[in-house]
Amino acid sequence: MLHFFRPRTHRQECLFHGTLLWTRHSCLAMWILLFALRLQAQEPVDWIWSARYVVTMDPQHRVIENGALAIGGERILAVGLKSEIDGRYKSIQRLDRPDALMTPGLINTHTHAPMVLLRGIADDLKLQDWLEKYIFPAEARNVTPEFVRWGTRLACLEMLLSGTTTFTDMYYFEDVIAETAKECGMRGVLGETIIGFPSPDAKTPADALRFTEQFLKRFHGDALITPAVAPHAIYTNSDETLHRARELANQYAVPLLMHVSETKRENDETSAKRAKTPVAALDALGIFTGRTLAAHAVWTSDADLKILRSRGVGIAHCPSSNMKLASGSAPIVKMLTLGLDVGLGTDGAASSNNDLDMFEEMDLASKLQKVITNDPEAVPARQALEMATMGGARALGLEREMGSLEPGKRADVITVRLDRPHAVPLYDVYSQMVYALKGSDVRDVMVNGRLVVRDAQPLTLDAKHVLAKAEELAGKVKASLK
Repeated sequence: MLHFFRPRTHRQECLFHGTLLWTRHSCLAMWILLFALRLQAQEPVDWIWSARYVVTMDPQHRVIENGALAIGGERILAVGLKSEIDGRYKSIQRLDRPDALMTPGLINTHTHAPMVLLRGIADDLKLQDWLEKYIFPAEARNVTPEFVRWGTRLACLEMLLSGTTTFTDMYYFEDVIAETAKECGMRGVLGETIIGFPSPDAKTPADALRFTEQFLKRFHGDALITPAVAPHAIYTNSDETLHRARELANQYAVPLLMHVSETKRENDETSAKRAKTPVAALDALGIFTGRTLAAHAVWTSDADLKILRSRGVGIAHCPSSNMKLASGSAPIVKMLTLGLDVGLGTDGAASSNNDLDMFEEMDLASKLQKVITNDPEAVPARQALEMATMGGARALGLEREMGSLEPGKRADVITVRLDRPHAVPLYDVYSQMVYALKGSDVRDVMVNGRLVVRDAQPLTLDAKHVLAKAEELAGKVKASLK
């Protein structure tokens, strides 16, 4: 039986289309309402950053593909999948890098920042010859507050563009270095050098100690600057000066930074003079009774390592410097096995390294240990990246504040591009970061919630002006050495 549909009347036709139109409008209105409610439910934040991979360096070593961070003020608020972060938070300021890695900012645990202005002044020499014949005379004739300010600007420019967000420094006029680091938006653990002969800013160790105390008071509680006490070494200071430096560090609850067992000569001469290794001698003097960062620690015995571990001394491992100056190779595998906190440092760029690139230090830290132990599994890539991030934070006693991408920590973050030939293909993010990627691949840098580099361009420094001033000051250095 066939059924025929009657044609609708004009009134019925209008009612049908009206109902359909009302239904469509009603659905649209409902979607708008739901979207508005969702927006209202989202928590406002200052920034959302996303990337192809978020390498957290948290205790679980999470690597989040298509991950993101929510950032509020100076802190990371949340870390997770991009879809989750976008669902929970809203932000006007976004940085989306689908062709990049995101990692914690790198931590340089030992350098002498203004010495970039002495880069290459004398190369291929033994440490003591380099210091006594070239560096100390050049510093005596050239180091002024202006020299230090512009040298620090150049160093910060180099470090920020290659992904370093925190640097640990030991030099002169350290208050000027602190002012300049803050101007550049960079984090610093900064120590005024205390040394047993006249220096550019102190005629005596007593003067240096007085300067240091004022420095500690001035930058106490600063968001970016952790002031420190920095006696140069056991062989350049009296026992009395070392005792006073330790007391000062403990009085103000700040770190003590010091070169320790860097060379065989230091080790041999100290052993002959004191019948103890530098580590054992410093321990006997009570120098390790408080927060301490030992730079280099190359010539350390098993007994020395046990002392350092028992005292909770952090280590700043400087592979490039140790290799270039033929100082030796620190027993990093033993240190890590014992549970010492080991970070990475570039040392100064004058001649002990010549650059401030932490990517280079990660690569060499891994490869050098493989060579000296004859073990290709020594210091794998993940452990090298750990030393440049959380290891450095722990060595400095700042692991609660930085070193990983976790809620509550300071927003010190970098992105590293993955769209260049040497970055393709990618099978393992740690391998890529340590063995393939370069400092020049860094694209964006945030320090303490402030964007300081975007698309590989500095936002806090006039690069052309800094480079021109550096060339001008280099001319004065050359003239002073004739």
